[in-house]
Amino acid sequence: MGFDVDLFVIGGGSGGVRASRMAAAAGAKVALAEDSRMGGTCVIRGCVPKKLMVFASTFRELPTEARAYGWDIADGAFDWPSFRTKLHAELDRLEGIYRRLLDGSGVTIHDQRARLADAHTVELADGTRISAKHILVATGGRPERPDLPNAHLGLVSDDIFLLEKLPKSVLVIGGGFIACEMACILNGLGVKVTQFYRGAQILRGFDDEARGLVAEAMKAQGIDLHLGTNIVEMAEARAVKDHAGEMGADVSASADLLPTSGEKGCPVWVKSTNGHEATFDAVLFATGRAPNSQELGLEALGVKIGRRGEIVVDDYSQTAVPSIYAIGDVTNRVNLTPVAIREGMAFARTVFEGKPTPVDHELIPSAVFTQPELGTVGLTEEEAREREPIEVYCTSFRPMRSAFAGAEARVLMKLIVSQSSRKVLGCHIVAPEAGEMIQMAAIAVKMGATKEDFDRTVAVHPTMAEELVTMRNPVRRA
Repeated sequence: MGFDVDLFVIGGGSGGVRASRMAAAAGAKVALAEDSRMGGTCVIRGCVPKKLMVFASTFRELPTEARAYGWDIADGAFDWPSFRTKLHAELDRLEGIYRRLLDGSGVTIHDQRARLADAHTVELADGTRISAKHILVATGGRPERPDLPNAHLGLVSDDIFLLEKLPKSVLVIGGGFIACEMACILNGLGVKVTQFYRGAQILRGFDDEARGLVAEAMKAQGIDLHLGTNIVEMAEARAVKDHAGEMGADVSASADLLPTSGEKGCPVWVKSTNGHEATFDAVLFATGRAPNSQELGLEALGVKIGRRGEIVVDDYSQTAVPSIYAIGDVTNRVNLTPVAIREGMAFARTVFEGKPTPVDHELIPSAVFTQPELGTVGLTEEEAREREPIEVYCTSFRPMRSAFAGAEARVLMKLIVSQSSRKVLGCHIVAPEAGEMIQMAAIAVKMGATKEDFDRTVAVHPTMAEELVTMRNPVRRA
């Protein structure tokens, strides 16, 4: 049987684009459908605009620090419209690069939604049907709102980059890395930030000491962090004010509320689990993401969908239907852009280069772009001590740059070491530019470096990172 294309990719994010280009380079005829902007979550609604906002938010403290170093610099004001214009121009530029890369690779682009008609056929939104020997689903994920009345009044992370103006106050709901990053970004841009998280500590799944230091730093910077707290009710602020007025209640505290349209982003009244009530210019839900696996026609074809909506795949990203594969966040394996790219590469090598390549999800480094950043690779102390006897090497100190300026901020360097093999099982850094440091440390950890390998490495002085190779005595054994 002849097919129109060798590969049809649904989704133009980082993983889908990489898989398309590699398959085309191997001689395959490739088509790709994307119903939104090329580049996907990372380029358009995630990593890239977020990191640019991180950069913008860090400048608020620079004048104070600069004055401590002798510079005559006055505090300034942040111009959101100016930044937003330049931000979107950059995203347009990057999207153009993605399109040119696909065009240059010979990939046919369909700017519309696609679904599967059968195991070898994709149907586009305009009714066009295209047959394919192989189909790759790379549709990513989407932010979720909680199952709560009036949840539509709240923003999600996608909305932050589209705001016409910054709110004066915001309530962030959630304690994961997106919630914490957004809280730090908005706080740095001058927004009054309150954060609710129902758990006992933010950044669940990360090393306890590291996430504890991040939480303390966030509070020290002015973020009003409430742990063990969640939202139970929310409503339009104007609606609450009007109701209070009808009941003869004192509404003076709400007198300056703006009129609302009942749409997300309007001033919102919130009641929390501790009974506290407050009004915020905006509420941001950062309570998780879900795979974009709906309305693709997958289950009818026999593709297994997991409890969270994820497409279930094997080590080679193949579904229960042999011609259909899936990579990236839609599989809910490790939801990181570089992982989606690696999965796309492994898929192309397996299917089009004749080199069966399983996906390697071991020892993946990651960074949380809070202030300070958290960089991590390998096991947390809590995970490691459940597996085997370990030694913990850890130090926390005030870094030279900010200490000279009189700041109390601290950083953390931590290594988890196997007592038997002496291998470094985990490395955790909380510090400015921790993401840059953990990338280098991850190479050593991935190679199986021992604590003695770290010890044999000469320190680069004076740096924060030198502490990773100068810790001689464990602080505890477990």
